[in-house]
Amino acid sequence: MRFSKFFIPTLKEAPSEAEITSHRLMLRAGMIRKLSSGIYSYLPLGLMAIRKVENIIREEMNRVGAQEVLLPLVQPAELWKTSGRWHRYGKELLRLKDRHNREHCLGPTHEEVITNLVRYEVRSYRDLPLNLYQIHTKFRDEIRPRFGLMRCREFIMKDGYSFDIDDEAAEETYKIMYEAYERIFDRCGLVFRVVEAETGTIGGSFSHEFMAVSDVGEDTIVYCKNCSYAANIERAEVKNYSISEEKQRPIKEVYTPGYKTVEEVTSFLNVGPERIVKTILYLSDGKPLAALVRGDHEINESKLLRLLGCESLNLAPPDVIKEITGADVGFAGPVGINIKIVADNAIKGMRNFISGANRTDYHFMNINPGRDFKVEIFGDIRFIKEGDLCPKCGGELEFKRGIEVGHVFKLGTKYSKALRATYLDKRGKEQYIVMGCYGIGVGRTLAAIIEQNHDEHGIIFPLSVAPFSIYLLPIDLKDPEILNTAEKIYKKLRERGFDVLYDDRDVSPGIKFKDADLIGIPIRITLGRYLKEGKIEIRLRRSGETRIIPLNELELTLEKIFKYGTH
Repeated sequence: MRFSKFFIPTLKEAPSEAEITSHRLMLRAGMIRKLSSGIYSYLPLGLMAIRKVENIIREEMNRVGAQEVLLPLVQPAELWKTSGRWHRYGKELLRLKDRHNREHCLGPTHEEVITNLVRYEVRSYRDLPLNLYQIHTKFRDEIRPRFGLMRCREFIMKDGYSFDIDDEAAEETYKIMYEAYERIFDRCGLVFRVVEAETGTIGGSFSHEFMAVSDVGEDTIVYCKNCSYAANIERAEVKNYSISEEKQRPIKEVYTPGYKTVEEVTSFLNVGPERIVKTILYLSDGKPLAALVRGDHEINESKLLRLLGCESLNLAPPDVIKEITGADVGFAGPVGINIKIVADNAIKGMRNFISGANRTDYHFMNINPGRDFKVEIFGDIRFIKEGDLCPKCGGELEFKRGIEVGHVFKLGTKYSKALRATYLDKRGKEQYIVMGCYGIGVGRTLAAIIEQNHDEHGIIFPLSVAPFSIYLLPIDLKDPEILNTAEKIYKKLRERGFDVLYDDRDVSPGIKFKDADLIGIPIRITLGRYLKEGKIEIRLRRSGETRIIPLNELELTLEKIFKYGTH
């Protein structure tokens, strides 16, 4: 491609909206342009890189026997109502009506649609296993789109769905897809970790996230320095807690005028936050519930939801809190309330702690579980934090930021039961199909690649996903020798199948060099002062290594670079 004919509107400065490196560089390199909040147009350079990522995904999916389909973006509400997600999904689901006043949504994901397709086509165990995927546009009406392609409303996603006869077969498919995802992100040049994760609105029994390690990641990942344990912070288990040997003291009510928060109460009573127990009131499937965690811990609602096995979990509104406790918000405690109490495991070992007295402006001191109140369920319901130990081996944990680029789920029969997707087994008995779900954010993967591969001058594309592999840069096209040689090289490299961006613009060398670094093409061939000696310059973008080679050795040199890499 000739630069002069290529639609690549590069910018000297990034727009003020760009908050992170990948967003700034993709705007400056002319890869994307914003249409509206969280919605972007992909320009040729950006789309070429996106297609490279998609091709890697397709190759690895086809390698494991997955088959590509293309499903509708507009989905009927009936399917979502049947699965139970029409109301549960929330405001991220963009709902609309057609001219016949029938309700639809723009698909944020395709579990309902693919299950509906399969339930009408699969009849027998002989039709299974089945593994289908697509690379398609999705829409989620994010409340706060930001960071360019990292968190947008309209985005390109690879979503795949597997269908098996039983849990054992589904487990094998899950393993195959897990390993395929590892190969995909390896080939994309990402530094990533695979972590245990929550299933969220997709549902299912278990899942793993593929997290690109990055300081701008919105997620926190936790992994052990000694063993293989790794998890998203929402999923990370906490197993270490101490047992106090203090003797129980008589309960005592203290006046705490206006002091509600842990910080205020600890300061007023001159105690550490580990001596406080927070009582947080919820409505669990509409029924009131008290959840207890230590003052220096934060409650993990995903864990609490999983422990309770409920469909919905919402913070109790102030009027409900007043009705249950008889006090203003901030003074709730476990003593004397007549509702279900769930407590974090750490509460088991606490003695003589402080909590709200269910009376405005008062707290209780020297509260003890068992003696003063009854806990119905103990469990791990808090976020892990620095200083906690590995739940697997007791080793030291490390906390890093990460970008979720892929997610694999064990769905089980969640959707097949809801939509009655069944098959007849060998005995002619009807069984529910066991499903799995596998997603990759294509645009987010590209953004993560740029976050991990850049310098102060611009992008540094890995060869595998670079929109072009070679940047041909003649210094002065007014020089007949440079012009003729550049044209011959361009023609020969294209005939050999190389992706070449030929900078044939009549602009200064400085502009060309800056654009070359900004765009981040892995290999730059420069035709300049060495040409009079029959030599050209090859520069590797990643390492900065420069080689001056004879012109007749160009193809051999390129073959070696492509074979051994550009490091």
